[in-house]
Amino acid sequence: MERQQGQVSQATLPLAQAHFEKGQYAKAEALYSAFIRHCGWTASARAGPGSKCSPEDLATAYNNRGQIKYFRVDFYEAMDDYTSAIEVKPSFEVPYYNRGLTLYRLGYFDEALEDFKKVLDLNPGFQDAALGLKQTILDKEEKQMRNY
Repeated sequence: MERQQGQVSQATLPLAQAHFEKGQYAKAEALYSAFIRHCGWTASARAGPGSKCSPEDLATAYNNRGQIKYFRVDFYEAMDDYTSAIEVKPSFEVPYYNRGLTLYRLGYFDEALEDFKKVLDLNPGFQDAALGLKQTILDKEEKQMRNY
């Protein structure tokens, strides 16, 4: 029985990704959530000796579940997942970028700037982050000129 559970859990992340790529977001979200639960993590947990999953896989699951929430316009829940992905794997630039986009969309320009800068520190060739940084600076200046 234990071996079967292990096999199912190993297949959960790729299966979730397949549903995500097909736009089957409800199925993908349920599978990402099951994978996260299986890993035995909470948003504030760190990898430990008893961890069942690699930090890379867990961070990917959090990030991708966050994307699904972003698509649903559940921005704050999406940011929670991006933050969890960052906590699990601080060198993974994609959740910083995704959180930066969400912060930008919500008008939190200073926080978005920090996330875009972090992405570029981790991966200087990340062109979308460079564009996001540039646009955030422009929009922040525009907001300041209008005094709101």
